Amino acid sequence: MNALDIATQDRLKELAEEAARREDVRAVVVYGGEKVFAAGADIKEMQAMDHTAMVLRARALQDSFTAVARIPKPVVAAVTGYALGGGCELALCADFRIAAENAKLGQPEILLGLIPGAGGTQRLARLVGPSKAKDLIFTGRMVKADEAREIGLVDRVVPADEVYAQAHAWAAKLAQGPALALRAAKESIDVGLETDIDTGLAIERNWFAGLFATEDRERGMRSFVEEGPGKAKFL
Repeated sequence: MNALDIATQDRLKELAEEAARREDVRAVVVYGGEKVFAAGADIKEMQAMDHTAMVLRARALQDSFTAVARIPKPVVAAVTGYALGGGCELALCADFRIAAENAKLGQPEILLGLIPGAGGTQRLARLVGPSKAKDLIFTGRMVKADEAREIGLVDRVVPADEVYAQAHAWAAKLAQGPALALRAAKESIDVGLETDIDTGLAIERNWFAGLFATEDRERGMRSFVEEGPGKAKFL
């Protein structure tokens, strides 16, 4: 069930940092396998932890998921089966979510007397709005793929046997794009959402002007003028 225990959380952070660092990685697919994305935390492991232990662990838990959210490249979550609790929170860290028709997503922590602790209260509310986020978090209910798409929790619903292929195709297409411009777009949107409009516009302005110093900008504009739109090939 891909339980997100401490060892898996730490490994997730390592892999996210590696993906961010490596120049040969241009896009990322987060995939749990054909049957399940991730059914949540290791409850037995958590049950053995007292308040002090969780105080010491909570930041590392959040940091492991934030490392995925901050990969400066396109990230797509390929969601099959269950994406619950930490599994849903992991999917929220992606830029785009493709779900199987039989997928179920939710934040059931309230049923344990808890709240989401790996970013769910923040990222879910930013994605679907506070009212829908409160509905899911207050009730702990699971939503099927169609409802998840209706509320904006996932972006595309496809047959289960097509999830990985479509996620890979999405990532592969963007992997051919201008890497620095994609990084600029992601940072401008993500960081801009955390601040006021003027600061967000300043972030956009600085990236926009800075991209005029890149080879990709020269290649893209030259191709547009000489061959028409959408034909540039970026390195």
